[in-house]
Amino acid sequence: MPEGHSVHRIARQFDRNFVGRVVAASSPQGRFVEGAAVLDGSELREVFAVGKQMFADFGDDTWLRVHLGMYGAWDFAGEIAVDSTIASANGRMGQTNQRGTDVALEILDSAGENSLSSIGAPRKARVRMSEQTKGDADAEWESFPPPPVGAVRLRLLTERTVADLRGPTACEIRTGAEVQNTIAQLGPDPMHDDSRDAEDRFTDVVRRKQTRIGVLLMDQSVVSGIGNVYRAELLYRARLDPHTPGKLVPEETVRGIWRDWVRLLRIGVETGQMMTMDGLSGDDYARAMANRDDRHWVYKREGLPCRVCGTNILLEEMAARKLYWCPNCQN
Repeated sequence: MPEGHSVHRIARQFDRNFVGRVVAASSPQGRFVEGAAVLDGSELREVFAVGKQMFADFGDDTWLRVHLGMYGAWDFAGEIAVDSTIASANGRMGQTNQRGTDVALEILDSAGENSLSSIGAPRKARVRMSEQTKGDADAEWESFPPPPVGAVRLRLLTERTVADLRGPTACEIRTGAEVQNTIAQLGPDPMHDDSRDAEDRFTDVVRRKQTRIGVLLMDQSVVSGIGNVYRAELLYRARLDPHTPGKLVPEETVRGIWRDWVRLLRIGVETGQMMTMDGLSGDDYARAMANRDDRHWVYKREGLPCRVCGTNILLEEMAARKLYWCPNCQN
């Protein structure tokens, strides 16, 4: 499932390329025809993310809410503004035309985690019977916009950029009041609110619960945006046993997890990668940026020796998701 940093990157990409522009909306797949008709011809006024959900304001009390779920992703084509540069939709950066030629910088991550062209669930995770993509969304195209490929729930198009949504859990039209009600039910998200009040809210909720901390961190009503990777890494970095009831975790440890989440989330948004190891430099940093296996302490390392103590990393199921942890360092 896409974690919070991915959804914030999507929202930022929309903010820089769609906000302030009139958008043509369609549903090539046919499952969001009525909703697309409501959005078609409207100006996108604002877009932001809270946790794993994105909210887009199209004016007249009309909002689009998207939750990518396990399989969802946004694919972008055309010109993508990134800060003061233009990036092609194949994830390379620099001055480029619509087909992505004459580019300056290749993406660093071997799995495309920091791609600009496709943000969300990994492609291999998106393939399921109801959302199977037929064809190659990254194929060369002769003119703009490229034709939709596969099961595109929603296409949003400006004169220069197109965004195709595939496989979301939720894609729906909402009023402003309904959006605020949804946000009110979510836990704090440091990219949306990193105030002391948000930290206090997280800390107070955790320390009232008998529920295991490894479960609480995955509860989006407790804290927004944390998924399987960040859960495992935050708990390891805190040297905290994931089975510890929230009410037994010292207050300073809970606050430390929040502050660490603030830091790691910002790194994820800026780099496009869930970099969770500190102090890397030179070749070590380059390897970590190129390969996710070299940038995590415990995630996906079951049976391998802990990078610190040498104890084999354990794998178990918690909150219906895989949990990786070191029984020695997190004891």
